[in-house]
Amino acid sequence: MKRRTESFETYVVRQTRPAMAPSLPVEGTVWKSGILEELRNSRPKGPVASRIVCSSEDRDNWLAERRRGITATDAARLATPTSVKAVAADKIYGSSFSGNAFTDFGRQREPVIADWMHREHGIASCGLLFRSEGNPRHLATPDGLAEWGEEVVLAEIKTVNKTWKRIPRNYLRQVWWQQYVLGAQRTLFVWERHENFVVQDPEPKFVWIDRDDAEIEKLVKLADEVLARVHHGA
Repeated sequence: MKRRTESFETYVVRQTRPAMAPSLPVEGTVWKSGILEELRNSRPKGPVASRIVCSSEDRDNWLAERRRGITATDAARLATPTSVKAVAADKIYGSSFSGNAFTDFGRQREPVIADWMHREHGIASCGLLFRSEGNPRHLATPDGLAEWGEEVVLAEIKTVNKTWKRIPRNYLRQVWWQQYVLGAQRTLFVWERHENFVVQDPEPKFVWIDRDDAEIEKLVKLADEVLARVHHGA
C-alpha cells in the first residue's frame, strides 16, 4: 500500500485536519453489504457487529428501516426548529425527492472512488445499516468502515460540482452522526469534483474529520425532537 503524504490545508476547518499517511490496517476480513470478503480490514466484531440492522442490498428492508429512524442523511439537515419540522414531515408523509442527475452521477462514481479509497487508505466500502448503542432508531450507513486494531474508522464519499474552501456544514453533521452511531473518533472524508459530470480531479481529495461531541450532542437532541414529532404525528 502506498503511503500518502499530501495535505490540503485550504480545506481544513476547526473540526478537520489534513489527511497524512494513514495507519496501516491489520490483516483480516470486512463486512461489505452483508458478504464476508477477504480484504485488508478486520471484520466488524463485538458491539459494532451486534448493531448491524441490515444490508443496503436488501433495499426494501433498508429503506423501511431508515424511515423508522433518524439517519445520517436526516442529521445533515438538522440545524434549526424549522428543519426539525421538515424532517419529521418527511418521515410521516414521505419525501417528494427521489433523486436527480447529480445524485445519479454520485451513485455512478461512488464505487470508483471507493476502490481508490481502499487501495490508498485501506478502508473498504460498507453498505450496512447500523443502529447506535443507546437508541435503535438512531441509524447510519457509512460509505466506508474498517477496524484497525481497537479503532473503528469510517469514510464518507462525495461528488461535487464546485471548488470548496471549507467542508459544507451539512456534510460535517452527516459525518458526526455516523461517528456517534458507530462509536468512531475520525472519518476519512473523500470528494471528487466534476464539471457538467466530467471528472476534474486526477484523483480524489481527502481530509480527516475528527469527532466533535458537542456537535453530536446537539444533533442527538434535534433527532429526538424529530422522533417525538413523528410519534405524535405532527
